Amino acid sequence: MSPASFRRWISAFGALVALTTAIVPPIGYAVIAYFAQANAQRVAERVPDIAAVSFLLSVVIFFAFRWLPLRLLDQTFSRLKQKETEFSDQNIRFEAALENMPHALCMFDGEQRLVVCNSNFSRLYGLSPEDTRPGTTLQAILQRRIAAGNCPEDVDGYLESRTSRDAMKQALGFVDRLRDGRFISVTRKPMATGGWVSIHQDITEQKKTEDKIAYMAHHDALTGLPNRMFLREELSRHLAAIKRGGAVAVLCLDLDEFKQVNDTLGHPVGDSLLRAVTERLRECVGEHDVVARLGGDEFAVIQTAADQPTGATALAQRLVECIAQSFQAEGHEIVVTTSIGIAVAPDDGNDPDQLLKSADVALYRAKEQGRNGFCFFEAGMDAKMQERRALETDLRRAIAAGEFELFYQPVINLEENVVTSFEALLRWRHPTRGLIAPADFIPLAEETALIIPIGEWVLRRACRDAATWPTDIKVAINLSPVQFRSKSLVASIMLAIASAGIAPSRVELEITETILLQNSEATLAVLHQLRALGVRVAMDDFGTGYSSLSYLRSFPFDKIKIDRSFVRDLERNQDALAIIRAVSGLGLNLGMVTTVEGVETKEQLDQIRAELCTEAQGYLFSTPQPAHEIPRLLSTLGKAKKAAA
Repeated sequence: MSPASFRRWISAFGALVALTTAIVPPIGYAVIAYFAQANAQRVAERVPDIAAVSFLLSVVIFFAFRWLPLRLLDQTFSRLKQKETEFSDQNIRFEAALENMPHALCMFDGEQRLVVCNSNFSRLYGLSPEDTRPGTTLQAILQRRIAAGNCPEDVDGYLESRTSRDAMKQALGFVDRLRDGRFISVTRKPMATGGWVSIHQDITEQKKTEDKIAYMAHHDALTGLPNRMFLREELSRHLAAIKRGGAVAVLCLDLDEFKQVNDTLGHPVGDSLLRAVTERLRECVGEHDVVARLGGDEFAVIQTAADQPTGATALAQRLVECIAQSFQAEGHEIVVTTSIGIAVAPDDGNDPDQLLKSADVALYRAKEQGRNGFCFFEAGMDAKMQERRALETDLRRAIAAGEFELFYQPVINLEENVVTSFEALLRWRHPTRGLIAPADFIPLAEETALIIPIGEWVLRRACRDAATWPTDIKVAINLSPVQFRSKSLVASIMLAIASAGIAPSRVELEITETILLQNSEATLAVLHQLRALGVRVAMDDFGTGYSSLSYLRSFPFDKIKIDRSFVRDLERNQDALAIIRAVSGLGLNLGMVTTVEGVETKEQLDQIRAELCTEAQGYLFSTPQPAHEIPRLLSTLGKAKKAAA
């Protein structure tokens, strides 16, 4: 019944009540008349009261049956209208929440018919409004998605898993990889009344980010190669497989003198070189081999599908030859070599860490053997490596403990037979091993860059010692290639000279061709700075390199020191004498002093004197002596001069 009809019914009922009200008074009067016959006198006296009461009763009945129902009806309709408004507002809010939620939502009843879904659900799967009408079956929606290509590759398995009755009764969470490459996360929860509600979310970008993070965690950013973590995981997998037979080889390699490329040409060039090396490595290895970058210029290769050690030997030879070919990096032509250490499982280790350690130990042996080659791990190598690490620890302690000493060997002017200078030679007085020669610790000091603080100490000490000598005697100090890469070298030399209070011309710095090979332009700039200060510069070991003559043209050296190897061969090799004669003539023409090292016999001295060499140095005159022996040496060699005169 509509509200209008209900109101008409109430009005009719009110009219009936009014009629009843009109009839009630006469009836009352009739009753009064009846009683009046019985007791007319008493009733007559009460008539006005009875009439008033009847009238009031009629009024009450009228309002009770006409006005009050209408009032109650209005209140009821008012509450219904309020509830209707509340329900409408609630539906609007629900619809707004449904449409504005970031995820796609759908609800199905127990018969797998769609109850409701939001527009995100339609857009996510490319469904039209007709496809998502309430009452549409799940099967129809899935078929529409399959037709549009918005479903996983396994269509049959997809349909079966989504429409299974058992699956509808349990909460599920899974990720679908669609044919178009998207990843959709689905969370499904059953409802107590039957059916279920599902939330769908496109996590493609999140999955890409996660994959990228996982890739970065296992790969090197510069080269794109697998990193150490990935390498360990691969090794673990292969080592588990070889328990059933077979072998796995690990090759650890690094680039010889790569640090010089970074220091002289800059890190961008070094990075470009590493990328070029990466491509070469990929070209050299087999289809099933794994190439990884361990850090810096260190790489590793896992070789599996090969007989060992034959396979590793062939691969190492191929890598050495391949890397030795020149590279183009940022417009620079760079030639580098590589050293390789090889360990083969299970003989050299049966876990990743042990195998990598064995290959690393073999790598150090390859470097010790001259670099640009490879070496297999052998028993006993690890003990030597432990000894090397112990020596490195002692070397670091020796700097602070003051265990280094300087010995001096005199250099004699052959024309005047006088001492012109002393060459400072470093010694290490170890507390338990005694006096250690430079050849036993200088290479380690250079490799670990400890030569820089050691070299600074040598500069200061040699200048202080020279300050106690006659002012016409110079001190010769050797500089390591590693020191030349230090930007503080010139400042350290200036400070040492100033602190000792000696003339810069009394300091003679000896460098080898290796220093000039690092970066000729930068090195020559430093040498010119030193010459401007008044310091003398000598080329040591002249004749042992490939470009010595070209460097004599680019920098005016004060002295050329002829390597001892030529003096040693004088008696049995005429070519050595010819070289000494040529260098001596070159020095005379260029105005440079020529000093011959390693003179040990009188015959050698006579021969180099005949070739007009300027100076000589060697055991014939004196072995290297401690600083406190300098006065005695000067006295002895002075007497020798008088005897010669």
